[in-house]
Amino acid sequence: MDQDNELLEISGTVDTVIYKNEENGYTVLRLLDENGERVTVVGTFPYAAPGETMIISGGWMNHSVHGRQFKAEFAQRLMPQSAHAIYEYLASGTVRGIGPATASLLIDRFGEKALDVLENEPEKLAAIKGISLQKAKQMSSSFRRQTGVRRLMEFICSFGLRPILAMQLYKYYGDEALNLLRENPYLLAASHIGGSFAEADHLAMEMGMDGNSRNRINAAVLFELRHNTGNGHCFIPREKLAAATAELIGVEAEEADQSIEELIEAGALCFEEVAGCRACYLPELYEAETDAARRLARMCRGRYQERVNTDQLIADLERQQGIRYAELQKRTLRLALENQIIVITGGPGTGKTTSIRAILAMFDRLGMKTLLTAPTGRAAKRMTELSGQEAQTVHRLLGAKFAEDGQKVVFTKEESDPLDCDAVILDECSMVDIQLMDALLRAMPEDARLVMVGDADQLPSVGAGNVFSAVIRSGVIPTVRLTEIFRQNEGSRIVRNAHMINRGEYPNFSENAGDFFRLRRLQAGGTVETITELCAVRLPGKMNIQPQEIQVLSPTRKGELGTGNLNKHLQEALNPRSREKKEKAFGDVIFREGDRVMQIRNNYDLLWRNADGSIRGMGIYNGDIGQILQIDPDSESMLIDFDGRLVNYGFDSLLELEHAWAMTVHKAQGSEYRAVILALNNSASMLMTRDVLYTAVTRARELLILVGDDSIAYRMIDNTRQSKRYAALRVRLRRLCGAE
Repeated sequence: MDQDNELLEISGTVDTVIYKNEENGYTVLRLLDENGERVTVVGTFPYAAPGETMIISGGWMNHSVHGRQFKAEFAQRLMPQSAHAIYEYLASGTVRGIGPATASLLIDRFGEKALDVLENEPEKLAAIKGISLQKAKQMSSSFRRQTGVRRLMEFICSFGLRPILAMQLYKYYGDEALNLLRENPYLLAASHIGGSFAEADHLAMEMGMDGNSRNRINAAVLFELRHNTGNGHCFIPREKLAAATAELIGVEAEEADQSIEELIEAGALCFEEVAGCRACYLPELYEAETDAARRLARMCRGRYQERVNTDQLIADLERQQGIRYAELQKRTLRLALENQIIVITGGPGTGKTTSIRAILAMFDRLGMKTLLTAPTGRAAKRMTELSGQEAQTVHRLLGAKFAEDGQKVVFTKEESDPLDCDAVILDECSMVDIQLMDALLRAMPEDARLVMVGDADQLPSVGAGNVFSAVIRSGVIPTVRLTEIFRQNEGSRIVRNAHMINRGEYPNFSENAGDFFRLRRLQAGGTVETITELCAVRLPGKMNIQPQEIQVLSPTRKGELGTGNLNKHLQEALNPRSREKKEKAFGDVIFREGDRVMQIRNNYDLLWRNADGSIRGMGIYNGDIGQILQIDPDSESMLIDFDGRLVNYGFDSLLELEHAWAMTVHKAQGSEYRAVILALNNSASMLMTRDVLYTAVTRARELLILVGDDSIAYRMIDNTRQSKRYAALRVRLRRLCGAE
């Protein structure tokens, strides 16, 4: 700015909006000032529109391309007052459903009261010819939403916080959002809003909250617990929780411990001495862990004496499927026949899929109704393809939806309305967290069987707990460990090298042959260039593997070889800008028709339909992959195809999407791809581990290409560090089953 630390003030009426970003409210506009001159102004003005009056504080600056501009620091905004100004505002299209013609009708009928009628008495609009009551309500809803979001954004921006938080707050709380935020600024840090504790704390302090207030310390304690569920913890030891809270907000550990005691007394925390720890739980995680342990222990005691000739049944199944089962697979069938719950674990090529098919066929022969399920949509689809029977995600199977408060998930299937089945086969169990496991167990009939299948050496669940590992390590549930690589997989270097990595051995990365290749690149720029060329040119041209069949993986999101940067390069190569393709800018990201995208959080309220509309449903889940078919700026929405499920996304929901040509290894869990390209790059030590590399390698079905420095792969193989997770399912299971 021309003046240092001195704010100037200009005022006038918005003449034209040149550019606006719905995500962060950044706007470039022309203001008709008091002298009748047009001034270019840049700043945060959510939903700015021609006709409104602004009083702006800021200073002049010279832009290298656009010349002299007034950069706003603060703004006072007034809705248009005169009939002419109101017409300009409405005719600009800022209110969905109102254009110049409708604006003219509103001004003719209501004059200077048009905006008041639009906001508070929409039924009066229906008196105008051509405006139905339904349309009037839609226009009013759009206007009220704009004014509500704008006021909320202005409040948030006045404290220097991200305007996108206003969009999330309004989405969940509507017109009450501002009042609720004033009452409790820590609402910003709720998981469904997406703000950090630092942002919420900044707002609270700016609003005058005492730094040592009990409300602040309580909020910090709960934030620490919620934050650590993202690190996989079901509980935090009390001493560590007090220390972490004290460090977070700069209070004494004794004060934090006092808050912990108050929260326990109020029922906001649960406390128990378990697994050698003075454990503090969020109530929902305490309930999930204790309830899951009780139900699993009860199933451990379930035994069946089927009146069948087991050997004859197995022989019949072998004839039916045209294969000979290995002895370990026959043992698996016998265990599944005799026990209410069993576990099957093994690496790639060891026969997990064959075991699932055999158990499914056996249950069918016995007249049992079996449901197949997996944690993710792609894992469920793969299960369907391999078994020949439809599989669903656990969330869809249980009828997941948001509760009325829009904050927590509830399931329609539970004890009072259980699943209609005799058995459930759950695949990719390493991905299942404690709350999802408990929800499934609650929904199963008391005498139904459960077969848990997975690879215990893959990464644990993103959510809290380490359920599959805990169940196996408890030693109380019948478990089959598949270790033999079957003949049909012996020639696969992907399978062979995956097992070597899992044993801590170094594969020969220079042996470029078969289905496993390594392209050595020592510089990050060269690695990016090679990965892009492989996806765009070499694999499609030389191996007839199309880009949609290739998945690029990276251990991390950040850095030159992180998924963020890789996706930008891959978008440019695989779906470049074109006049025929509409785009939508959302922060630093450009969404374009034809882009490959991924849903990054569960959304149980999203409506989907198939192409002809004959099948409809609700829910798009974390990890679902789709393609943008159409972007419509007029309706502020985009149409996305998720494997035949068509979904309309409003622009205010784009925070739930990211590009998916490249994704993290964690996000790829439960999926299998024809070809996988893994970017070997240095990252945080917690991501450079053996189980990350092993999980990445086992995602490839026909081709795996490592691009980067061999030494990084060797370091990952040597790094067996696994972050300790505070959870007590194993201890509870052993105690309930009398094993200790």
